[in-house]
Amino acid sequence: NRYHPEYGDRVAFVSISPSARSFTCDRSLFLGRNRTAENPGAMKRAELAGRIGAELDPCGALQTKIELAPGESVEVICVIGQAETETEAGKLVRKYREILTANQAFDETQRYWDRILDTVQVETPELSVNLLLNRWLLYQSLSCRIWGRSAFYQSGGAIGFRDQLQDVAAFLLADPALAREHILMAASRQYVEGDVQHWWHPPGGAGIRSRISDDLLWLPYITAQYVKVTGDEEVLHEQIPFLLAPELEPDQNEIFLEPQVSLEKETLFEHCRRALERGLTKGPHGLPLIGTGDWNDGMNQVGEGGRGESVWLGWFLIEVLGRMERLSGIIGEVDLASYYRQEAEALEARIEKAAWDGAWYQRGTFDDGSILGSAANVEARIDSLPQSWPWISDAGDPVRKEQALESAWRQLVLKDEKLVLLFTPPCDTSTPSPGYIRGYPPGVRENGGQYTHAALWLAMAFARKGDGNRTGEILQILNPIEHAREVPDVWRYTVDPYVVAADVYRLPGRIGQGGWSWYTGSAAWMYRVWTEEVLGLKKRGDRLIIDPVIPDLWDGFKIHLRHEEAIYVIEVQNPDHVQQGVAWLELDGQRLEELFIRLDPDPVKHIVRVQMGK
Repeated sequence: NRYHPEYGDRVAFVSISPSARSFTCDRSLFLGRNRTAENPGAMKRAELAGRIGAELDPCGALQTKIELAPGESVEVICVIGQAETETEAGKLVRKYREILTANQAFDETQRYWDRILDTVQVETPELSVNLLLNRWLLYQSLSCRIWGRSAFYQSGGAIGFRDQLQDVAAFLLADPALAREHILMAASRQYVEGDVQHWWHPPGGAGIRSRISDDLLWLPYITAQYVKVTGDEEVLHEQIPFLLAPELEPDQNEIFLEPQVSLEKETLFEHCRRALERGLTKGPHGLPLIGTGDWNDGMNQVGEGGRGESVWLGWFLIEVLGRMERLSGIIGEVDLASYYRQEAEALEARIEKAAWDGAWYQRGTFDDGSILGSAANVEARIDSLPQSWPWISDAGDPVRKEQALESAWRQLVLKDEKLVLLFTPPCDTSTPSPGYIRGYPPGVRENGGQYTHAALWLAMAFARKGDGNRTGEILQILNPIEHAREVPDVWRYTVDPYVVAADVYRLPGRIGQGGWSWYTGSAAWMYRVWTEEVLGLKKRGDRLIIDPVIPDLWDGFKIHLRHEEAIYVIEVQNPDHVQQGVAWLELDGQRLEELFIRLDPDPVKHIVRVQMGK
């Protein structure tokens, strides 16, 4: 495509071996009038037409002819690719015409995937869980979200600042270098003022500068997670440039532009510090400003006037402040660590004073002071996020947050319909309008349907509470395989039953229908909630902690973990059928005094036994 501003000089190619006898680049002619790819007109002809030209509906179709004797087989090699020049394209075609080279490339690809996807293998009492956790969820995340950034419901190719940062956190055991590289790249998409691009297109970097309030905070959140799991503190000292562009005008909510790269470079820690400094906003009640959307982009009108507040963002900020306190301690910024601790305590007090609704926490306030997420509201009375994040951030009044989680369980977890709602009732006609979320029909996507990302945080909250039974029930509802056990279920769900879907509808007439499959951060979060929160597999530098929270019906489970060259076979037993608690830990037949293992990188197979109990 010569007109493409960034890839105009690239050359795309297709080849087939044995060599093509005929070809065409005319898709319309290949398919034929009123025909489809399932039954193309070209299959009725002896040869392809050989048509090429810029004016055609483009495709690449090659035909080769082979003759087979009875019992004979022939291997056909098909190659598709792109290169810098025609010469380079020709070299690639010639290289992969040879079956030995093609098989070698295929073997290398398999070994690559095995190295990543076999790092953690589990055996739980739930077969559908094993099918998801063993290879599939990481495959979905890496192939679609991180590499392809495209799928049936969204064919964009852009990198979302908050999106892929969350995705790479699922790879901290399987491929920590992947996470490190992405964190540093994301930091380079931060403006000198501390805010970040909401999304951008590589390689040029054109993207959106917006007033969405949570994007920038995911940089310190995920950086701290990376440091905690890997023990790599040196990453905090990596030098990274900023972006330069005009700030938004008062009447601008967002702008699409291609920023310049500044000459100023600072450490990753300084990038995180600026992000948090920019994100520590205060509205009329002392809660953070929601801007033109926090995690929920669809609520873009709640605070576009600059006064609306977000309760969820307050809980999230408390978690980020705690993580930055730890990072500050690592680099010796004692005063800064103390400041972050004080800010977190003060923000927690302000949330408790302003946001408790009597049985749950409110979602936020509009610019005019109207409450969002209150029992007094006709629509969006209770929202999942403010009920789950007090548990995730380890903050909030203990009695209140237990009542809030119970309210979420009663009103948002619909076991009969196999749904875990984001909020209820959906937004439709009430004023003021929260924003473009009302463009979705009631019960679809963020508008009162199941938004799997948030539902996984609710499961995570129950795990943090120590309630393995309810955690397991929520995760079973969210498991796509469980939506396809019977034929009627398959036709109701309609989307891939092996792929985590971003949302499931509660639209009348389409209750239980999946939507927006493949391209969703829910795959990475589902992997993390299962492995870290339920199975309790927590790596902390060179330490491994196993701290499960499981359904009390489970007798136990097994984990096979590869750490560098070592293999750990971990067997967790639950003879008393408890939901949490570890009684003792054994490594290679020796009972350990501490409830953690010192990880060994050498090529040795270790046997770990864990017994749950008091």
